[in-house]
Amino acid sequence: MIMAYPVIFTKTGDKKDTYLVYIPDFDGATEGYGIADAIRMARDYIGSSLYLKTEKEYPKASSISDIDITKGEFYGAGESIVSIVDVDVEEYRKKFDNKPVRRNVSLPNWLNKRANEEHINVSRVLQEALMDRLV
Repeated sequence: MIMAYPVIFTKTGDKKDTYLVYIPDFDGATEGYGIADAIRMARDYIGSSLYLKTEKEYPKASSISDIDITKGEFYGAGESIVSIVDVDVEEYRKKFDNKPVRRNVSLPNWLNKRANEEHINVSRVLQEALMDRLV
């Protein structure tokens, strides 16, 4: 599922090309060095915030036209613009939720013996088969 939220980017004009980032729908902030890094940081903030939530718990995205720059966290710190940042929540989960989970799998004895004889990593084969089927 792809979600998109309005974000206020404030260019500070310093030597590092710092952009202060405010995400109103999460009442959250981050920063980046250059606009590309600031967008990446905003996407990461949104993805991290949605990471463990269910779809029903996602904050409703405000309309970009409803965002008032003057109410932003960093108003007055530089030149501000509003843009939309999207994040693919499922891709974000796949990227960061790689903790191994132990599962018991039943195999016929003959198949288990053959896999052992061939030095086949059954866990790897199962992972590959599930990814082929689900992704």
